[in-house]
Parts: sequence; structure tokens; C-alpha cells
Amino acid sequence: MKKPTISDLAQAAGVSKTTVSHAFSGRRHVDPETRERIEKIAQEIGYRPNRAAQHLRTGRTGMIALASSMPFSVAAGPSRLGFLMEIAATAAVASLTRNMALCLIPPFQSGTQLDAITPDGVILVEPFQDDPLVQYFTGLGVPVVSVGCVPGREDIPHVDLNSGATARMVLEHLRASGASRIGLVTGAQRRNSYLETEATYRMFCVETGIEPACLQLDETGGEDLASEAVAGFLSRRGDLDALYVPVDAFASGAVTAAAAKGLKIPQNIRLATRYDGLRAKLSQPPLTAVELHLEAIADQAVGLLMSAIDGGIAEPVSAPQPQLVLRESTAG
Repeated sequence: MKKPTISDLAQAAGVSKTTVSHAFSGRRHVDPETRERIEKIAQEIGYRPNRAAQHLRTGRTGMIALASSMPFSVAAGPSRLGFLMEIAATAAVASLTRNMALCLIPPFQSGTQLDAITPDGVILVEPFQDDPLVQYFTGLGVPVVSVGCVPGREDIPHVDLNSGATARMVLEHLRASGASRIGLVTGAQRRNSYLETEATYRMFCVETGIEPACLQLDETGGEDLASEAVAGFLSRRGDLDALYVPVDAFASGAVTAAAAKGLKIPQNIRLATRYDGLRAKLSQPPLTAVELHLEAIADQAVGLLMSAIDGGIAEPVSAPQPQLVLRESTAG
């Protein structure tokens, strides 16, 4: 028996070949009942769409990519790529419902070879200013959207992570729980979440009369660097009674640093982080963190990217409002 063709399927389903093509590509609207009938008949007669022919005809691969420049020292460890993988899981489902595959590019390292990756579009997770991933994919002319604004690139559609609102919520919680001298630890890489957090913190200090105490750490140092650097920070600023440490790897290092200084959490110093992942949940004591609604964020990002791929106008969207997850590390 010869392999069934698109003409065979169209005839069996009583529709045009164009309708069959649209039903499988997902690029044009097809009545749901018609699509279901086409798919059922295709299964019955053993028809499989020729993906290679589709790619040649449309110039598309049927694949989108998810990438991050966050180093393994931050993204790996106990979190097992938690932040990135939580976004990836929902993005994969959202992609599949649009008949697209999702390729996950591991945390980008200098010298990484990406030449073999030719996606139809890319979602970048919290890129920093002048991020090589942004330069690489935009240089190829590949549609790009980002989770978190790309500093200096307002032209790139993005999902706004509300980092300023998140910082304000955490800082006000720390103050309400009894802290009066709050320090901030962020990353040296200029990601928008750090920039917004630092700006919000400075404003908060002015409003409350707190003397600013900021520490920026190179992400590549991860938890070990944070442990050493935060210990020194606490020695220099012995008046601090709370820390907001958005990067969960740095927050884990801060827990170690507090213990090394003989400080009990939360009795002597309160501590909160941003991402409510395994590091926050498994910490001793467990860390107050933030529910960022990453599932909704991933779905929004895929929707933006598909609009950009199809030539539509992809306007920035705002993520759902963050919610505080209270734990022992900031108990009053």
C-alpha cells in the first residue's frame, strides 16, 4: 500500500488540501469540529504530515526555543534549574497546543555553540543589558520575546515581571515584621529585575529614613561567593536586622553566612528571597519568598512569541501580581 497523501486525506475528509494543511500547522483558523474530523481520519488512514516539506514551503522549523544567560552556579544546585524549568514546563504545553515544539537551551555560557539551533522564535528568560543571547538571535533576524524587560531594548516584546512591585512588597513586609535596618543583595549582572529592585530599595530607604546597604555579587560565584561575601557584608554592617536577597542561590549563601556569624534567623536577622523554589522551601529555616505565577508568565510569553512569528504586533504584557509566601525566616 502506498503512503497516504494530503490529497487522500482531503478527499476522505471532504475538505480542501489547504484546510488540511492549516489543520496541522495551526497557522490559520480551522473549525474545531473540522480539525477533529481531519485528525481522526488521518489516524485511521495512517496519514502523517511531511514536516520537511512544510519547513521548505514555509521557511519554518516548527520549533521555538527557551534560553537563559543565568549561569549554572545560580540556576543549578538544589533548584535543579527550578526557575527556568518551571517556565519551560508551561511553555512546552503552550507550544504543543499551537503545534510547535519547544527546545530548551541550557543556561548560556561564554563560547557556547548555538549554530545548530534554528528555531522560529526564542523566549529569553531575564536577559541582562547587552546580553550575548539577545545579540545573537536578533542578529539572525529570529523573533525574540523576553521574560522580564531587556534593559536598553524597549523594542523587544516582553512580559513585565513587576520586579519593582515585588521588591516593595517584600521590603514593606520586612519592616512590618519588625526590621528597621534592611540590606539588599543583588546580582552584578544588569538584569532588569535587579535594576528595578535597586531603584525601589533606594526609594524605600529615603521614605523610611534607612541608610542604604547594598551588595552586588557576580552570579558566576553562586552560593559559595554569597556565603563569603554576605559574611563580610554583615561584619561591615553589624546594624542590619534584615536582608532582601532576590536570587535564591545568594539567599542560601546568606543563610550560611548568618550561621557563621552566630546570627539566628529570624531572631537576629530576617531574610527573604524572590523565587519560591526548592532552595527557599528546603532552607533551614524555610525562607519567605514570592509566588511569581510562572505558569501564567510562560503562557503569556509563548503567546507573545507566536504573535511575533506570525508577523503581528506583540505588545508588552504584565505578569499577574506577585504574592508573598510567608515562612519562618521573617516571623515577627
